[in-house]
Amino acid sequence: MNAPIPPNYGRGFPPQAAQRSPATPRRGPPGPAAAMPVPMPQHAVPPQYIPPQRNMQPPNDAALRRSRKPTDKNIPDGIEEVIIGEGVQQYKSLRDLEKRLDAAIVRKRLDIQDSISKTVKKYRTMRIWISNTVENQPWQTANGAAPGSNPGSGRYKVRIEGRLLDDDSDPTAPEDSDDEATEQTDNGDAMEQDGPNANATTKKSSNKRSKQRFSHFFKSITVDFDKSSTASPEEVKPITWTKPQLPPNTVTLPPTADFDSMQFARASQENLNVTFSLVRDETPERYKLSKELAEVLDVEEETRSGIVLGIWDYIRAMGLQEDEEKRLVRCDHRLRSIFGRDQMFFPQIPESIGPHTSPIDPIHLPYTIRVDEDYHKDPTPTVYDIQVALEDPLRSKMLALTQNPQYTASMRQIATLDDQVALIVQALTHSRARHSFYTALSKDPATFVRRWINSQRRDLETILGEATRGGGEDASGPEFRRGGTDGVWDTTVAREAVRYMLAKPEAAMGR
Repeated sequence: MNAPIPPNYGRGFPPQAAQRSPATPRRGPPGPAAAMPVPMPQHAVPPQYIPPQRNMQPPNDAALRRSRKPTDKNIPDGIEEVIIGEGVQQYKSLRDLEKRLDAAIVRKRLDIQDSISKTVKKYRTMRIWISNTVENQPWQTANGAAPGSNPGSGRYKVRIEGRLLDDDSDPTAPEDSDDEATEQTDNGDAMEQDGPNANATTKKSSNKRSKQRFSHFFKSITVDFDKSSTASPEEVKPITWTKPQLPPNTVTLPPTADFDSMQFARASQENLNVTFSLVRDETPERYKLSKELAEVLDVEEETRSGIVLGIWDYIRAMGLQEDEEKRLVRCDHRLRSIFGRDQMFFPQIPESIGPHTSPIDPIHLPYTIRVDEDYHKDPTPTVYDIQVALEDPLRSKMLALTQNPQYTASMRQIATLDDQVALIVQALTHSRARHSFYTALSKDPATFVRRWINSQRRDLETILGEATRGGGEDASGPEFRRGGTDGVWDTTVAREAVRYMLAKPEAAMGR
C-alpha cells in the first residue's frame, strides 16, 4: 500500500516514497539487505520556477461546457454492419451533400463581399437650374405695386434645383420623378436662416420620389457673395447648408437631407454676383492626387483603397518585388519621387500616401442675381450639367444578402441541430462499443474475460506506477510483441493516449 502524498508535495520535488527499479521484482517483500530510502531535504522553490499553470485563472463553467461538448458528426466505421436498412449510407450521403453546399455558400458569400468592395461607381449627368424672382423693387412699385408696400424693401428669392437626367441606355438607372407634375411645399430647415430678413427654404416633391435626389450627392452647399461697395455686410454674408451626420446604411433620410431644390431670400435692389460651392458626398471618399502619384496611377482622383490597389498593380507590372521578401519593394524613379526612398515595405504604403492626397475641389457654379426690369421681362434660368457618382444598383441588393437577419437566425438553428446530431453520434459510438464488448464476450467468454482482466490489471498498474518497462503483464502478451500496422501500438487508442500524455503540463516541463 502506497504512502499518502504529503500536503506540501510539489512538482519540483522528488517523491518521498521509494521508487522501484525496473529490474526489481514487482511482488513479494523486500530483501533483508534492502536499504530504507532517505528522504531528501525540502527547500523553497524560487517564484520563477513555479509552473505558470498555477497562476492561471480557473476556466468558467461556460468554457468547460463548450470544451466538453461533442463535435464529431461522423458515424463510426463498422456500425453499418449492425444497422438494419440503409440509414447509415443515407446519412453519409447527406453529410457529403452538406459539405458541398457549405463550401458553395461560403464561396458565394466571399465572392459577394469581394464584389461589394470592388464595386465600380457609375457616373450620370445631373442638370442644375438656378433662377431668381424679385418683389417690391423700385421698378415694380412705379408700375403699380401692391398698396402699402415699402418702396425701399426690394427683395429677391433665389432657387437652385438639381435632377438626374434620364439615361435610356442604362436600364439599371433609377427612375426620377416628373419635374413638371411636382407639387412644391416649403421646408424651412434645409438652409440656415441668415438674419431676420432672410428666409431659407427647400422644395420637396409630394409625388413619387426618385431614389437619388439632389441633396444625396453633396455634403454641403455654400452661397458666397461677391464684395460690393454699396451692399451692407448682412446682404453679402455667406449662406451654408450642411448635411446632418447620418448613421451608415441609412435608408430613411430626414427632411433636411432629402430634397430636390432649395431657395433663399434677401433684401437687395442691385444685381449681385454669387458662387454656389457644392461639396460632393461620396462613399468611399475620393481624393485628388498629386502630380507624382497621378503619373503612377494614370488618374487624377481615386479612393484610398483604389490608390493602394493601383500601386500594387504597378509594382507587379514593373517587377519591383524582392525575390526573397515579397513585401519589400524596390522603388523606381516614379515610386522614389513619391516615397523618397530606394526600398519600401508594402504594409507602410497606405500611411505613406497621405501627403500626396487632398480633398477634391468643390464644384463652383457662378450666378448673377438679376433684379433689373429688362431681365425679368423674359427670365431665363442658368443651367449647368455636372457629373455625379452613383452606386451600382446591385450593391444594395448584395448588401441586403450579406446583412440579412434571417441568415443569422438560420445559422443559429443549424448550429443547434448540429449539436443534437453530435450527441446522437456520441450515443451511437457508445452503443457500438457496448455491442462489440458483448459480442466478443458471447463468442469466447473465458478468453475474453481473461484478456479483459489482464487489461484492467495493466491499466491499474500503469495508474499506480507499478508497471514494468514495456507494459503490464511483464510485456509477455502477444499483442505487445507484435508491431506494424496490425499491432496495438498503431491503434487509435494508443495514438490518442500518447497525444494526451504529451499535452499534459508535466510532459511539457520535461518531467
